[in-house]
Amino acid sequence: MGVNENVQKPLDRLAEALASEMEAVNALIRQRMASRHAPRIPEVTAHLIEAGGKRLRPMLTLAAAKLAGYDGPYHVHLAATVEFIHTATLLHDDVVDESRQRRGRPTANLLWDNKSSVLVGDYLFARSFQLMVEPGNLRTLEILANASATIAEGEVLQLTAAQDLGTDESVYLQVVRGKTAALFSAATEVGGVIAGAPEAQVRALFDYGDALGIAFQIVDDLLDYGGATETIGKNVGDDFRERKLTLPVIKAVASADPAERAFWARVIEAGDQHDGDLEQALRLLDRHGSMRAARADAMDWAERAKSALAELPDHPVRDMLSDLADFVVSRVA
Repeated sequence: MGVNENVQKPLDRLAEALASEMEAVNALIRQRMASRHAPRIPEVTAHLIEAGGKRLRPMLTLAAAKLAGYDGPYHVHLAATVEFIHTATLLHDDVVDESRQRRGRPTANLLWDNKSSVLVGDYLFARSFQLMVEPGNLRTLEILANASATIAEGEVLQLTAAQDLGTDESVYLQVVRGKTAALFSAATEVGGVIAGAPEAQVRALFDYGDALGIAFQIVDDLLDYGGATETIGKNVGDDFRERKLTLPVIKAVASADPAERAFWARVIEAGDQHDGDLEQALRLLDRHGSMRAARADAMDWAERAKSALAELPDHPVRDMLSDLADFVVSRVA
């Protein structure tokens, strides 16, 4: 069985179990991304939202609510909120990173311009706040509002930390918790909260989302140095070219001799990159076992995610979430 088959199954099973709810989420997303006065808004958002993303984050909200026994309508609003926040951050990220490809397609800022990407991202953030108010639950509003602030904070921290060789694994974890894991953990936590789940279960759902998000980002960082373009939806080596100090590089820098450190200082801190530098970076990552060590960290976070589920009721969706943690790291197994 190929890796791709392993990768698809848990997500597909989850999507199947949540099909009717996801249909309602997609309908709500299409309805709320409309704009009577600014037709560019639905043009830009449709390009990204309809680009074949797996809708992983809203699925996590629906799964958490189902697992906690929720039978009301508002998990749909919360799931759509999560997707809008995610899409807004993608639009902004592509401008910040000057990206040209997202999910294997040209980015919105390339097809339109940076101004459109930033302003439509702002619009989606505003829409997400309108949506998150509608359930009338102050705690879910607080969780999602806090996550939005944490995501922005993580992105700003990355601006300075990503090109500083002094950045260590604890700062990296802070960045990842901000820019990626915060939305995963908010997505799962609000599902439990809207269902009125006991506190221990709400905490377990938060812990699951947090650990899953960290594993997901470490794997993303690994794939940048060793994944196929069609797997990762961007070009191999983008993080290197964008001078991002991700976990494999942090581990290599920590073990570097003076000549190697000088290389990293030139290509990451100074941004002075030449032909053959990416290949040299890959050789150094291999020499110090940095990819293997980062992969082991990702596996550890996936195990933490699975352990958190022990607090939750026995349910087919719980098994799917456990499989999902395995799926996330199977991309680099």
